[in-house]
Amino acid sequence: MITQPFADAVVEAEQVITGAPHVQSEQDLREGYDYLAGSIRASLQMAWAYERDFPYFVQSTGPYTKMGLDNPDTLYFHAYLREDAEYVVTGRRGTTTDLSFQVLNGDYSPVDVPDSLTAFDDREIEIAEDGTFELRFGPKKANPGRNYFTLGPGSAMLVVREVYSDWTAERRGMIRIHRADTIGAAPPTPAPDALAKRYGVAGKILLSRLKTFLAFPEWFYLKLPVNTMTEPRSTPGGLTTQFSSVGHYDLDDDQALVITVPASDAPYQGFQLGSMWYLSLDYINHQTSLTADQSRIDPDGKIRFVVSERDPGLANWLERTGHRRGYLQIRWQRLSRDLKPEDGPEVEIVGVDELPDRLPYYEQARVTPAEWAERIATRQAAVAARMLG
Repeated sequence: MITQPFADAVVEAEQVITGAPHVQSEQDLREGYDYLAGSIRASLQMAWAYERDFPYFVQSTGPYTKMGLDNPDTLYFHAYLREDAEYVVTGRRGTTTDLSFQVLNGDYSPVDVPDSLTAFDDREIEIAEDGTFELRFGPKKANPGRNYFTLGPGSAMLVVREVYSDWTAERRGMIRIHRADTIGAAPPTPAPDALAKRYGVAGKILLSRLKTFLAFPEWFYLKLPVNTMTEPRSTPGGLTTQFSSVGHYDLDDDQALVITVPASDAPYQGFQLGSMWYLSLDYINHQTSLTADQSRIDPDGKIRFVVSERDPGLANWLERTGHRRGYLQIRWQRLSRDLKPEDGPEVEIVGVDELPDRLPYYEQARVTPAEWAERIATRQAAVAARMLG
């Protein structure tokens, strides 16, 4: 059976899920099995999309194939590369807040984070008045031109991120890729053992994916004191043109975590919660993330996020959705300067019932149940439009 290697990997993957150290409840296990289903789907897609001579962009993660504390504000795409070939990327710039490109020298593994060989956003490229652009990635050239980017040794993957700040107003663009010397040709007929090989590769991707992102938080989150967040720093293991502040929480149902951070001059600033599976929470039907554009900014220029299980009736409430423990992350993108400690968050635990006395602009921060339902309806419609855009 050519599917046997993948079937064996699925059995081992289930053991990884059931044996995860953070599993403490039926909810944890149920979410783990859901994560496994999405990972199976994504691993098969990635194995069949592994094509470096006739490449195309595939969506790296989405609402049903989550991984790596995926950003609810971002569309992720990737294509595979050879370091000694030249690739042409053409597209049309949408109206999203940020569009960035990153070349990695491999993929994430349980013991390593791939090096970022090149990382830049669309401020570094020439874009025509109608929004179209053409980029080239390839071997070193004497006079490459502004839109040519050299592929360093080990270049293996091109990652593209399209980032929204205002989900309702911004629209995605278009992007495609081809290898310069194979356009107009066709790939050879697959070898007889190609399908068996792809099933084996899919199994390896599945196990590596699960093991990697269970190990990842241990490197960057869980050794931090609980209910705190770091100063802004260049994102480890991620896009090098991005800063982030991270932490993890553990809260009782009558407690709230108040995270106070200045509204940044960066075009993109976003905050999200994540589960112990290192995945975004349900950001479609619940407010588990907020950008600066979606947040209510207080008169003193600061955003006060409130993380709690109980509904405090506030515009900037982040719903825990039953997750007593989880991850916290703030991202800043399209920066024109390095961030300093004073640009980062202050974190305080308070009782939910204390919020009226502890928040300096409590009355301005309140929302009615009808206003909250409208916020959720807006999220649902915006994600649906984004997925079809």
